[in-house]
Amino acid sequence: MKNEIAEYHELLNSEDQLICEKLYDVISTALPQAENKIWHRHPVWFLDGNPIVGYHKLKDSVRLLFWSGQSFDEEGLAPEGSFKAAEKRYSDVKEVKVTELKRWLKKAQDIQWDYKNIVKNKGKLNRLK
Repeated sequence: MKNEIAEYHELLNSEDQLICEKLYDVISTALPQAENKIWHRHPVWFLDGNPIVGYHKLKDSVRLLFWSGQSFDEEGLAPEGSFKAAEKRYSDVKEVKVTELKRWLKKAQDIQWDYKNIVKNKGKLNRLK
């Protein structure tokens, strides 16, 4: 785990640390080719410079965010924002279902919208995969 992500985890309470560590382990294992770093103050994974998945602490939960998640056609993911993102919120580590998360991560690799070039494309998202 990179120091900057470990430092992010250290700032959380114990339950949120457990959630984030489990998410980190499953995501890193499922996306070994992805670059991960702190981006906008939160852990995020990128494929070819395009944000794919990340998580961050909210007031009452940890939010797992898939940038292209609305296109996954998956129950359990709620739309987030005005683009293609979808989220899942966790308040207990037992809520993290590894099989479900791995399925979503597979779709995150196969279904991508071009967030990397959203500014260049004047706010228009184009499908990559």
